[in-house]
Amino acid sequence: MSEIAQPTRTSHRTRIKICGITRVEDALDAAHAGADAIGLVFYPPSPRNVALAQARDIAACLPPFVSAVTLFVNAAPQFVDEVIDQVRPALLQFHGDETPQDCSRHGHPYIRAARMREGLDLLDFASRFSTSHALVLDTDQPGYGGGGEVFDWSHIPANVALPLVLSGGLHAANVTHAIRQVRPWAVDVSSGVEASKGIKSAQRIAEFIAAVRAADL
Repeated sequence: MSEIAQPTRTSHRTRIKICGITRVEDALDAAHAGADAIGLVFYPPSPRNVALAQARDIAACLPPFVSAVTLFVNAAPQFVDEVIDQVRPALLQFHGDETPQDCSRHGHPYIRAARMREGLDLLDFASRFSTSHALVLDTDQPGYGGGGEVFDWSHIPANVALPLVLSGGLHAANVTHAIRQVRPWAVDVSSGVEASKGIKSAQRIAEFIAAVRAADL
């Protein structure tokens, strides 16, 4: 009897989140193009901020196996609980100055953003947020959010204990290289697939997802 050949390497399909969705049609474009998740921003200063009614409509339109992620920046705990109750997100994303206790108090799966500023000890950050399902690595900019700018990916340590979601300035022209260099669990894009702030481009979404898939080959 001949031996069954064993695989020599494992492959990984990079997951994709399209963030800053404000319209049902954009959520459907993302889902149909192959996105794994869409992001709903609950941060009033952002041009991508959504109201609860908008978020409910968008989350309700998602096809099976496409998840909603709700993003907060120093939000009141009562508001986070209201969003959980009404939107039913798969994950919460905390993008402000929330402590580990702030993030875990809701009893809901969450991911934590890390702003990649000079001197950040990402290994210590991951240890402190050990209950997070992943770390979202974003560019350090004034305010909260990457501002469409790329940070230096070489500053990411190789042995972070949590899955990494790469964000900050990604678009179809650089995401293939980014994935091949960093090998993150997932990538997160917002402005890089927009026609204007808060309005996504179906073509740019499709081009971005194609570039991600090219990196996985």
